[in-house]
Amino acid sequence: MAKNDGTSDKEGPVAKAIERQTSKLPSDLFLWSALGSMAVSLYLQAQGDRDRSLFVGQWAAPFLLLGLYNKIVKLEGSEGPATNE
Repeated sequence: MAKNDGTSDKEGPVAKAIERQTSKLPSDLFLWSALGSMAVSLYLQAQGDRDRSLFVGQWAAPFLLLGLYNKIVKLEGSEGPATNE
């Protein structure tokens, strides 16, 4: 798939290698990681460790974004949807 400016959307070898490995991970691993970070954050907040609680609580969003990326790679592949050209 080419962009309008003539450049290619192809992934580099490092991105392909990373996507091959991460696509082996179950998608719900990222969901459980996000929920776990929220639970640890709540525990730290209850213990009065506000700074660490806020730090760990901020991990939830990146875990969910990584899970979304993982799901897209599994569904679309690293090169996007296959075309019959």
